[in-house]
Amino acid sequence: MPRNTSSSNCSSVDVTFQSTLYAATFTIIFIPGLLANSAALWVLCRFVNKKNKAIIFMINLAVADLAHVLSLPLRIFYYIKHTWPFGNFVCLLCFYLKYLNLYASIVFLTCISVQRCLFLMNPFKAKYWKRRYDAAVCIVVWMVVGAACLPFPIMRSSGLGKNETTCFADLGLVKPSVPTAVAMLTIAELSGFVVPLVVIVYCTWKTRQFLQNEEHLVEHSNEKQKAMRMVLTCAAVFFICFTPYHINFIFYMLVNLNIIKNCTVLNISISFHPFSLCLASINCCLDPVLYYFMASEFRNKISRNGSTVMHRRLMSRESASSVKE
Repeated sequence: MPRNTSSSNCSSVDVTFQSTLYAATFTIIFIPGLLANSAALWVLCRFVNKKNKAIIFMINLAVADLAHVLSLPLRIFYYIKHTWPFGNFVCLLCFYLKYLNLYASIVFLTCISVQRCLFLMNPFKAKYWKRRYDAAVCIVVWMVVGAACLPFPIMRSSGLGKNETTCFADLGLVKPSVPTAVAMLTIAELSGFVVPLVVIVYCTWKTRQFLQNEEHLVEHSNEKQKAMRMVLTCAAVFFICFTPYHINFIFYMLVNLNIIKNCTVLNISISFHPFSLCLASINCCLDPVLYYFMASEFRNKISRNGSTVMHRRLMSRESASSVKE
């Protein structure tokens, strides 16, 4: 990222702290993110045949988080050593995985919120919904998000040919024409942030409204409360991790394009950019909270089923012993 401002009228912005910030943040979230998402994949895959629709989306969300987490050691190495010996391809791949995780997480969180909300209010739709429909949605999501994230590493590849020892925040930024950049920024913000934000807020509001109706709380209230907590968690992860980044990213790009030249806005956007990226990375540790709700739901079902099976076995043994007597 730039270490000075885009306008000669503004004083230089010192962002040398970002290497320490990135190294510390990635070190802190690596172990919890790796353990939590690996355990989540193992647990979720065990229950993949259970009758719960959101599990397919959660498995894909865990895969997206794990892909980013596995690239963190290379990022930590670079920000500590300030050199990159792993080649251009690995550099751009790690850079790509960051944004793939960011936008795949946004879409899968949106899918979980929508599905939970719809199936809570329309249980008959949940009954007839096929798991393969979720799998098809996930394939489309990976294809669309994967293609949409390609411009991020492409726009940061300008300095690779000149200096192969730099990567990530120290890469140059390819500046397209202003109309092209504004169009790309608008599409990215609308499709990757504004629309998911509106959908998640609406689903959270509708779910809360539905659960506040006493008529609907008479039956299966525990499961419905878990659905509410899951939707609220989706909204919380979205607001904490992704909202600061996307709001600041608008000003950050306009500053780099010399469209915004106000020194105050320029200084704030460039200085806050590293912090917003760190917040976006924390989602790898917050997403497993969703998996906890899912695992507890399965655990309750298994305990109920296990109690039923045990009861039947005891009854059959008592019947057999009475026959022998």
